[in-house]
Amino acid sequence: MRLRALLDTDALGLRLLGGEDELDRTVRGVMTTDLKDPSRYLSGGELVLTGLAWRHDAADSEPFVRILAAAGVAALAAGEAELGDVPEDLVLACVRHRLPLFAVHESVAFATITEHVVRQVSGERAGDLAAVVDRHRRMMTSGPAGGGPDVVLDLLGTDLDLRAWVLSPTGRPIAGSKLAGAALPADVSAKLAAEHLAAARTGRRLPHRVLVGTTTYSLFPIRSSGRSAAASRDVRETVLSDWLLTVEADAGDWPAERLDLLQGVTQLIAVERDRRDAARTVRRRLAQEVLELVQTGAAPAEIAARLRVAAPVLLPGLGAAPHWQVVVARVEWDGGGIEGGPVAQSLLEEILVDPLTSGPEHSDRIAVAHTGEEAIALVPLPAVSAEHDGSEAGILADALLEAVRDPLTAGLNDDGRLTLGVSAAVHSAEGLRGALEEARHARRVAAARPGRVCAAGHQELASHVLLLPFVPDDVRRAFTARLLDPLRDYDRRHRAELIPTLEAFLDCDGSWTRCATRLHLHVNTLRYRVGRIEQLTGRDLSRLEDKLDFFLALRMS
Repeated sequence: MRLRALLDTDALGLRLLGGEDELDRTVRGVMTTDLKDPSRYLSGGELVLTGLAWRHDAADSEPFVRILAAAGVAALAAGEAELGDVPEDLVLACVRHRLPLFAVHESVAFATITEHVVRQVSGERAGDLAAVVDRHRRMMTSGPAGGGPDVVLDLLGTDLDLRAWVLSPTGRPIAGSKLAGAALPADVSAKLAAEHLAAARTGRRLPHRVLVGTTTYSLFPIRSSGRSAAASRDVRETVLSDWLLTVEADAGDWPAERLDLLQGVTQLIAVERDRRDAARTVRRRLAQEVLELVQTGAAPAEIAARLRVAAPVLLPGLGAAPHWQVVVARVEWDGGGIEGGPVAQSLLEEILVDPLTSGPEHSDRIAVAHTGEEAIALVPLPAVSAEHDGSEAGILADALLEAVRDPLTAGLNDDGRLTLGVSAAVHSAEGLRGALEEARHARRVAAARPGRVCAAGHQELASHVLLLPFVPDDVRRAFTARLLDPLRDYDRRHRAELIPTLEAFLDCDGSWTRCATRLHLHVNTLRYRVGRIEQLTGRDLSRLEDKLDFFLALRMS
């Protein structure tokens, strides 16, 4: 706003004492001070309000005004409540430095002027930014992208002084404004993503506000602009794939105009999001074609030819055909009614990106198809050195969900589950069918575990844990009851701790000395307990077969 507009506002009680030729100066902010030297708090364009407490005699006016003029302030407004009329020495100093000077009537509080200026400046800047955002939106929807999300966030920084970031559903950084500087710490990003997903699942009012430490963040979902019926769809179909606009500010007391502006910004970023999603179409089609060939038992030569087409698309510039890994994911909701394949596909495309990388382009190397309720990722790996078979390279199931477990658990709430299985790396088309089956088996192992988000890798398929999930429930119950119920009954009646003793004995590989030490027992006491276990069950713990039966019974119980 301009100084002239302030002077024309009767409610502010301003009277011009000098600087009539400078009334077209633009006011960009307001500051109240009674410091002799407020220069370190000035950035230029302010209306400075002062009660003149800094002035002890006439000699103080000249240096004070000189400091303000050098800082580029728009004008000075002096209150009349302290000294009555504004001193003549201050008026003359302002004339010398061409600094407009106003007198503020004693009946007008500085807070009234401050509130008016902030409201007007904020409104004008928001209006200017809204026009820029609208123009940018039209350019992006009618032609190539205009710089991506970073450009839009920079507008928020330069025009509204807002630090802002765009995050993926798991908290991975997509973009940030120059004002924001470095990306948010990983733990903060993950917490914000989790809070957003939890709020979206419970239907809390937008924007979501989250306090992390002493900082308040306001969270705005970035929904795909192509989802015309998004409002009528089940939130579970979209919540795990929406990007998130994070603003370092408390939007709780923002006017409707500013909230509308931020919604416009999310729509603008959504255009870019849709553009990036469209680029996945080719990769998804390649994955779908390879998957169909593998599942229909096509000849290895035909699959290999399709892989040769996929390799340069997924790993541009790669000289030789890479190794491949297969990852299978399944998202299941209580009560059904939602097709899990597309949700799992979108999630898998996000999860397989290194969480420490930023920007959406890192997902360009991942091809994900979906069939039925599961999503299947074809992940190319740079050629593995000849001395390895690939099993030591690539994606590890244990680390896959480490950085994203908390946000995804919040998004799945209490009615959804995500399970993943990871194959070993294979180096030929012949191995791809086996890799797919291996990943599916690993996913079933993960599904047998507790928790909302679980993964298992190919390494676990060579263990007894592969067999346990597939034992029918009635067989499992009968087997464990026959071996363990006599011990449980005895423990309940005598507090003999036979079950803990059995677990420790097996864990110590049948070593009497190590087991007695672990349980803080005399060896003779341990021998008595083991003898009682053998008597109650009719088994012999010196025999490998009986040890194995007890081991499996404890694992299945």
